[in-house]
Amino acid sequence: MASFDEFEPVRRETTAGIIADRIRGGITAGRIRAGSQLGEAELATQFEVSRGPVREALQRLIQEGLLEGVPNRGVFVVELGVDDITDIYLARRAVERAAVNALIRASDSDGDSAGDALHRVGVVLRRMESAARNRRWTAVADLDLQFHQALVAASGSARLSRIENTLLLETRLCMAALQRAYPIREDIVSEHRQIFDALASRDAALVERLIDTHMDDAVKRLTHSMGDTATGRAEAGDP
Repeated sequence: MASFDEFEPVRRETTAGIIADRIRGGITAGRIRAGSQLGEAELATQFEVSRGPVREALQRLIQEGLLEGVPNRGVFVVELGVDDITDIYLARRAVERAAVNALIRASDSDGDSAGDALHRVGVVLRRMESAARNRRWTAVADLDLQFHQALVAASGSARLSRIENTLLLETRLCMAALQRAYPIREDIVSEHRQIFDALASRDAALVERLIDTHMDDAVKRLTHSMGDTATGRAEAGDP
């Protein structure tokens, strides 16, 4: 058996990874607002660590697209504009269409495996429907994104899943920034039910049309909300 001396032993999550998780959670939950500056020294004090792991955590989040480093100014939470939202959903549309077609092809060759993958998507959908019946709209919003994550994962493509996970982080970011102006409607749940039923019936063309409609609607709602938020800030005298 080959031996590779340059490989280091596997370790549990590093301090930098834990810090990145905490900051990522704060950003996607809306506790750390878009445009906020994150300073290494202040974060190191809060986390009671040296600046090294904080710097590494910030670099990870810059690579994920949640933060941006501005020369001579520092590190900031990204602010997404209308063009960014349109581009995010354009990319998601392409990824999810590809995932759907891969899943349907897999169901033709290995029905049992594809059926198990589809079942996992259905579990998320049923949790979303239950949350909507109980008017737990924050949970519905979270399960909305989990549904799309599960749909892409069901394709069996690790690369599509990696791309989708990055896009969903950006989606969470813009939803968190616009959460007050972005109401979760009950018909969003029915849209996911329609996508799932069409997928279960292996109707690729119908699933693609439903995904297109779903994405177009999301872009319209988010960009409209962005306009409302900007107007509200201007009326309040905010920059």
